[in-house]
Amino acid sequence: MRFRVLGPLEIRTGYEWSAISASKWRALLAALLLKPGQVVSAESLVNELWGERPPAGARKLVSGYVLRLRRLMRDTTGRQLITRAPGYQLLVGPTDLDTSCFADLLAEGRSALGGHDPQRAGVLLTDALDLWRGPALIDVPQGPLVAMESSRLEELRLDALELRIEADLALGHAQVVPELRRLTAEHPLRERMWVLLMRALQTTGRQAEALDTYTLARRIIADELGADPGAELQRLHQRILGGGAGVRVKPTAAAPAGPSAHPVVVPRQLPVTTRHLIGRQAELAFLSEAVGETVGAGSGVVISAICGTAGVGKTALAVHWSHQVADEFPDGQLYVNLRGFDPSGMPVTPAQAIRGFLDAFHVSAERIPMGLDAQAALYRSLLAGKRVLVVLDNARDVAQVRPLLPGSPGCLVLITSRADLADLITAEGAHLLTLDVLAEQEARDLLNRSLGGRLASEPRIAGELTELCARLPLALRVTAARATIRPLLPLDALVSELRDMRSRLDALDAGGQSSNVRTVFSWSLRQLSASAARMFRLLGIHPGPDITVAAAAGLAGTSRVLAAQALAELARAHLVAEHVAGRFAFHDLLRAYAVEQAATQESEHERHHALHRMVDHYLHTAHAACLLLGSRRETIVLPPPEPGAAPEDFADTARAWAWFQAEHHVLLAITTQAAATGFDGHAWRTLAASRVL
Repeated sequence: MRFRVLGPLEIRTGYEWSAISASKWRALLAALLLKPGQVVSAESLVNELWGERPPAGARKLVSGYVLRLRRLMRDTTGRQLITRAPGYQLLVGPTDLDTSCFADLLAEGRSALGGHDPQRAGVLLTDALDLWRGPALIDVPQGPLVAMESSRLEELRLDALELRIEADLALGHAQVVPELRRLTAEHPLRERMWVLLMRALQTTGRQAEALDTYTLARRIIADELGADPGAELQRLHQRILGGGAGVRVKPTAAAPAGPSAHPVVVPRQLPVTTRHLIGRQAELAFLSEAVGETVGAGSGVVISAICGTAGVGKTALAVHWSHQVADEFPDGQLYVNLRGFDPSGMPVTPAQAIRGFLDAFHVSAERIPMGLDAQAALYRSLLAGKRVLVVLDNARDVAQVRPLLPGSPGCLVLITSRADLADLITAEGAHLLTLDVLAEQEARDLLNRSLGGRLASEPRIAGELTELCARLPLALRVTAARATIRPLLPLDALVSELRDMRSRLDALDAGGQSSNVRTVFSWSLRQLSASAARMFRLLGIHPGPDITVAAAAGLAGTSRVLAAQALAELARAHLVAEHVAGRFAFHDLLRAYAVEQAATQESEHERHHALHRMVDHYLHTAHAACLLLGSRRETIVLPPPEPGAAPEDFADTARAWAWFQAEHHVLLAITTQAAATGFDGHAWRTLAASRVL
């Protein structure tokens, strides 16, 4: 796609999406995008931008805005944004606009559901909804066209949401009740939502709640519209009155099973697991050790956390292991995706998560108190004395998960997050598992499982593919998916795409947001402070293989304290790793993403000065170390360093020698980069100062 309107208006030029700064430019582009391929008259555009009171020379202003949009689109010849009487025409390909992709997926999902294929329908409709990043055109001034089209698009979004929930229900997924409660509260006059909520409650044997839901819906519709519910809602009400589906229950320990036994609900909320989990045997064993701690009086709740970078397979590991040990927790398994790093930027609140858990135990609405603290207390009371597994997936931070922790022994909490959740270790005694990329053989096994014979005859390609994917599970799966859906594509061609650092992330895109490596990385970057995000971008200028705090300070032109803070934040977000004390690095795919970020988000002026500071830092530090070691054979005259380069000083020869040894590979890379980027003097002087090695 090149344009996105399902959320803030964005345009893609190069590798990254960017917003459009001026509101009138956004309004003009939105009007053209809402009529793709059609000629929109200048008069209509003036009306869209200014209404009934346009300024003098409004048409000339529109013409100037068009020129600016062409520059943003890199369409200086006007071949895409065309001047065509009586106005302008924007040529948009079938996959250039997210609304077109959404409409296609919605139509296919609707057709699949009508063809009794809810599995495929659910996938298609989920992909369609994933395209939404917020209300359509939320940052565009509401002219007549934008107002009308944004309302139409919102209606289609709700249609897609209802169809996706219908597919979930057809597959027997009853965990949609909390979502439907929220939707009926947000859209109380949308009767289809009430129908789906009643069906979901009926499916899990909660007929009384379903009937209460009908009573509430009927009252709201009568109060707002002065009418009775529609025929579908009334028919479902009558059907439930005549008898409905049962619920999975078990008898209490104090009473025999039978009609008079008090039913105890056993929630089974774990998502579908991967059929085969490649490798991770040591990690599975580590997690299993915690199960034994849940047995025995006096022990507190056991907490395990799986942390790691985006795409490393945290959720797959957590869900797979949870299914393996589910029988150890006979009172139920709770699961929630906390969406801490979701593209919508709207994580699940603790209150929403707890309400979902209470719904899973069929706690009636009248029993649920007001306020998060009271609801959390009810949740903890409900789990007291039970053995329940609680999986908190994709957590943003400790504050999001702390209210969701049970308060008594017997339960086990498993958390996944891109953050490091260090506070849980110190305050709650959590077990931390930091998940790394796959081992080389595991990465090959993952590709072999998908590609089989195509790799058997080309072992060299298998090895290169795994390394070009940085042995990151997400990247390996995307690569395997692309090769599978294009069986005639030679694997050599795929390897060639991945070899080119400039196109590597383009090649790691299987179509959906969650199967696009670049997009998944971007969700982590959005959570960073401005200083840490800038540091990540500037690390794309550094040639590697790793960097110290002092060198990062020189690169960013900041103090070592601030550089250390930024690197620590990146490490907590698992965007860099402190692989040796004081030295930070990231894998090649994150490096490729940092390079893109530097190229698209930093100005050419800032990139040049960062590069200058960096080569100055290494040159002046190498020169100081060389002088201290007494290894200079000739006089090397150095220009003064750039402000902020912050070269290092050494107290003794031992530290100078240790610096040369630690920076050996970096100095070789810096010398090569300096020569390639116009800093020839830095290149030969750094090489001369490094002759001590």
